Amino acid sequence: MNKTEFGKFIKERRNSSLGVSLRTFAAMIGASPTYVSKIERGEFDPPGEALVKRMAERLGVNTDVLLAMAGKVDSELQDIIKRNPVVIANLLRETYALELEVEREKWGK
Repeated sequence: MNKTEFGKFIKERRNSSLGVSLRTFAAMIGASPTYVSKIERGEFDPPGEALVKRMAERLGVNTDVLLAMAGKVDSELQDIIKRNPVVIANLLRETYALELEVEREKWGK
Protein backbone atom coordinates (compact mmCIF):
# COMPACT_ATOMS: atom_id res chain seq x y z
CA MET A 1 0.00 0.00 0.00
CA ASN A 2 1.40 3.39 -0.88
CA LYS A 3 1.15 6.61 1.09
CA THR A 4 -1.81 7.88 -0.96
CA GLU A 5 -3.81 4.72 -0.29
CA PHE A 6 -2.92 4.80 3.42
CA GLY A 7 -4.03 8.42 3.71
CA LYS A 8 -7.23 7.75 1.81
CA PHE A 9 -8.02 4.83 4.11
CA ILE A 10 -7.45 6.98 7.21
CA LYS A 11 -9.70 9.74 5.90
CA GLU A 12 -12.46 7.35 4.84
CA ARG A 13 -12.33 5.52 8.16
CA ARG A 14 -12.27 8.79 10.12
CA ASN A 15 -15.38 9.96 8.31
CA SER A 16 -17.30 6.68 8.29
CA SER A 17 -16.41 5.25 11.71
CA LEU A 18 -15.96 8.33 13.81
CA GLY A 19 -17.73 11.04 11.85
CA VAL A 20 -15.36 13.63 13.27
CA SER A 21 -13.55 16.54 11.73
CA LEU A 22 -9.90 16.42 10.86
CA ARG A 23 -9.14 18.78 13.76
CA THR A 24 -11.01 16.61 16.24
CA PHE A 25 -9.29 13.45 15.03
CA ALA A 26 -5.89 15.13 15.15
CA ALA A 27 -6.54 16.16 18.75
CA MET A 28 -7.66 12.61 19.59
CA ILE A 29 -4.37 11.15 18.38
CA GLY A 30 -2.10 13.95 19.58
CA ALA A 31 -1.05 15.29 16.19
CA SER A 32 -1.42 18.58 14.40
CA PRO A 33 -4.33 18.95 11.97
CA THR A 34 -1.91 20.07 9.25
CA TYR A 35 0.16 16.91 9.65
CA VAL A 36 -2.88 14.62 9.58
CA SER A 37 -4.25 16.47 6.56
CA LYS A 38 -1.01 15.93 4.65
CA ILE A 39 -1.06 12.23 5.57
CA GLU A 40 -4.66 11.91 4.41
CA ARG A 41 -3.85 13.62 1.10
CA GLY A 42 -0.83 11.39 0.55
CA GLU A 43 1.64 14.25 0.75
CA PHE A 44 3.49 12.63 3.67
CA ASP A 45 4.49 9.05 4.27
CA PRO A 46 2.55 7.18 6.93
CA PRO A 47 3.59 8.27 10.42
CA GLY A 48 5.71 6.36 12.90
CA GLU A 49 4.63 3.31 14.84
CA ALA A 50 3.31 5.14 17.91
CA LEU A 51 1.03 7.44 15.92
CA VAL A 52 -0.20 4.62 13.68
CA LYS A 53 -1.11 2.67 16.83
CA ARG A 54 -3.07 5.64 18.22
CA MET A 55 -4.83 6.02 14.87
CA ALA A 56 -5.74 2.33 14.85
CA GLU A 57 -7.13 2.52 18.38
CA ARG A 58 -9.28 5.57 17.64
CA LEU A 59 -10.44 4.25 14.25
CA GLY A 60 -11.29 0.80 15.58
CA VAL A 61 -8.83 -0.92 13.26
CA ASN A 62 -6.56 -3.81 14.20
CA THR A 63 -3.19 -2.30 15.09
CA ASP A 64 -1.16 -4.89 13.20
CA VAL A 65 -3.29 -4.41 10.09
CA LEU A 66 -2.89 -0.63 10.12
CA LEU A 67 0.84 -0.94 10.77
CA ALA A 68 1.12 -3.29 7.79
CA MET A 69 -0.83 -0.83 5.66
CA ALA A 70 1.72 1.80 6.71
CA GLY A 71 4.56 -0.53 5.72
CA LYS A 72 5.61 -1.10 9.32
CA VAL A 73 5.84 -3.98 11.79
CA ASP A 74 5.20 -3.63 15.52
CA SER A 75 8.54 -3.21 17.31
CA GLU A 76 7.53 -5.96 19.77
CA LEU A 77 7.21 -8.39 16.84
CA GLN A 78 10.52 -7.21 15.43
CA ASP A 79 12.16 -8.06 18.74
CA ILE A 80 10.59 -11.53 18.74
CA ILE A 81 11.81 -12.12 15.19
CA LYS A 82 15.32 -10.93 16.05
CA ARG A 83 15.50 -13.28 19.04
CA ASN A 84 14.15 -16.28 17.08
CA PRO A 85 14.86 -15.66 13.39
CA VAL A 86 15.00 -19.27 12.19
CA VAL A 87 11.98 -20.44 14.17
CA ILE A 88 9.84 -17.47 13.13
CA ALA A 89 10.91 -17.67 9.47
CA ASN A 90 10.07 -21.37 9.35
CA LEU A 91 6.75 -20.77 11.09
CA LEU A 92 5.79 -18.08 8.61
CA ARG A 93 6.82 -20.16 5.61
CA GLU A 94 4.90 -23.19 6.85
CA THR A 95 1.84 -21.08 7.62
CA TYR A 96 1.97 -19.51 4.17
CA ALA A 97 2.32 -22.91 2.49
CA LEU A 98 -0.64 -24.21 4.49
CA GLU A 99 -2.74 -21.21 3.46
CA LEU A 100 -1.89 -21.88 -0.20
CA GLU A 101 -2.86 -25.52 0.18
CA VAL A 102 -6.20 -24.59 1.74
CA GLU A 103 -6.88 -22.13 -1.08
CA ARG A 104 -6.03 -24.72 -3.74
CA GLU A 105 -8.40 -27.23 -2.14
CA LYS A 106 -11.07 -24.57 -1.86
CA TRP A 107 -10.89 -23.75 -5.56
CA GLY A 108 -10.19 -27.31 -6.72
CA LYS A 109 -6.76 -26.60 -8.14
